[in-house]
Amino acid sequence: MLLSKHQDVLVEAGCDEAGRGCLAGPVFAAAVIFPKDFRHEILTDSKQLSAIRRYELRPIIESEALAFAVASVSAAEIDKINIHNASYLAMHRALDQLDLKAEYIIVDGNRFIPYQQTPHCCIVKGDGKYLSIAAASILAKTYRDDHMRELANGFPQYGWLQNKGYPTIQHRSAILQHGFTPHHRRSFRVTDPQLKLF
Repeated sequence: MLLSKHQDVLVEAGCDEAGRGCLAGPVFAAAVIFPKDFRHEILTDSKQLSAIRRYELRPIIESEALAFAVASVSAAEIDKINIHNASYLAMHRALDQLDLKAEYIIVDGNRFIPYQQTPHCCIVKGDGKYLSIAAASILAKTYRDDHMRELANGFPQYGWLQNKGYPTIQHRSAILQHGFTPHHRRSFRVTDPQLKLF
């Protein structure tokens, strides 16, 4: 079972993002604050869960959390500031929207741009260790998937219903054949069969 808190003194928010490695669409991030005594046997890293289970857990997370928020950074913004900075900006925007102010932040991964004066801790594979980070990963992933499904209606040739903007062979081939949409990240170079950042 995942841990509920990294520390027990301050109000703690877990943060994670989804869509960092995609060719199209925004990067999404979420911040979640749970009660100190929150427990859940099934809640874990979104990548370890089926889509059905992620969507089953989303309303549980939203009803049990003391506060949660989801935010995004657009493809155009990603191209201006790069995907790494965009991921942290999405987390900052989510933290901005919390109804309850975070006094301590735990983040999935090994890097983070400090948020205001709030202390933080980076935790490698944190979405598999802490409930709030796992919950943030689920919210970021499901809200992003919902957004990509909406975008797919206008651009069916790119396969976003299936690939959600990730660099599958189908998606890369469609870009080479049809070109970019306004939702593509132009700073991500598409080659066949490789994808490179420049």
